[in-house]
Amino acid sequence: MESTQIYSKPFIGDQFPEMTVHTTLGDLVLPTSYQGHWFVLFSHPGDFTPVCTTEFVAFQKLMPEFTKLNTYLIGLSVEQVYSHIKWIEWIQQNLKVEITFPIIADSLGRVATRLGMIHPTMGTRTVRSVYIVDPTGKIRLMLTYPENVGRNINEIIRAVQALQTADKNKAATPANWPENELVGDRLIVPAPTTIQEAKKRAEQAQSGEIECYDWWLCTKPLHDR
Repeated sequence: MESTQIYSKPFIGDQFPEMTVHTTLGDLVLPTSYQGHWFVLFSHPGDFTPVCTTEFVAFQKLMPEFTKLNTYLIGLSVEQVYSHIKWIEWIQQNLKVEITFPIIADSLGRVATRLGMIHPTMGTRTVRSVYIVDPTGKIRLMLTYPENVGRNINEIIRAVQALQTADKNKAATPANWPENELVGDRLIVPAPTTIQEAKKRAEQAQSGEIECYDWWLCTKPLHDR
């Protein structure tokens, strides 16, 4: 009897599970095919559905913004590649938008199941999951939307920008960055974990290198986005 391998859903900080997938643009090996690049993998409940169609158009129209961030897009639903191709043709013919990013054909639901994109009560329809993966293949952010709420693509772009900026500056981004209500586009300095670090933080604040509300809440200017 063939044994069924049971996987646990990956989480933030885990390596994206290695898998070969068939897409509308040919086979890909994830995450290896995108080594050195960021990628956003997003699932949609089904082809030829209204909300998903608006999302694909929005993703495509904002694709130049993802390209500026060295980020690729990949769609996925539990359907055959033929359905994806006909849907792409319909979008181009009727909405005058050419979908140029690959869509994974996952007719048996293996990829979606491996990534925890299928709710137990939804049959084979995937929820609106988003995985943001960095150039090393590590999962950096996960979002999940219900079937009846379309995604905010600008927020996904902002999330990629925030992750990249935090990495480059060894800092954190505040709420609503880069338009935070308290500090604008400034970045949050990691809180000190020792008395020595807290003293150094006070010295940095005195010199004007950073600004602090208190020893544990300090910010610094954005130098490299």
